[in-house]
Formats: sequence, structure tokens, C-alpha cells
Amino acid sequence: MEVKNYMESLVWQQVDEIIAAHSGICKCEKCRYDIIALALNFLPPRYVATEKGQTYTRIKALEQQFTIDILTAISNAIKIVNTQPHHTETSQ
Repeated sequence: MEVKNYMESLVWQQVDEIIAAHSGICKCEKCRYDIIALALNFLPPRYVATEKGQTYTRIKALEQQFTIDILTAISNAIKIVNTQPHHTETSQ
């Protein structure tokens, strides 16, 4: 058994689709990881250690507000990373 932040899985599941919907942003691996890390810092963790905990979190993930929070966090992270990327123009 391990402890896992289920929120991280949810962000990974949605990040590529949300990045693709934003035009004119860098889609390199460094920016993608920065977006994910920043989005996770905006969101409350959802740690699970048991099947019961995973089931509860999956049900919670179906709630509309939970999904909106994830989309908002990723979109805000994209805006920040796009204006302040951690690489030079040549490394894209």
C-alpha cells in the first residue's frame, strides 16, 4: 500500500487537453511540468491510502465544482508559466 495524492492523477489526466486549448503558449516538457507543479500548488491535496479512500475521491472528482477547480488551477498556471517561462527562447 502507498499514500498517493489523487489530485495529481486528476491534473495529469486533464493538463494536455487544457494546454492544447490555449493557443500561443509553449508546450515544451519544462513548461508542461511547471504548469502541473503550479496547478497542484493551487489545489488542495487529496491523499488516499485505501481502496475506500480512492473510491471516495473518485466520487468527489465527479462533482462539477471539483472539476472546475482543476480547470481553473491549470488555466491560471498556464498564464503564469507563459508569462515567466523558466527557459530561454532557444530551448523551446
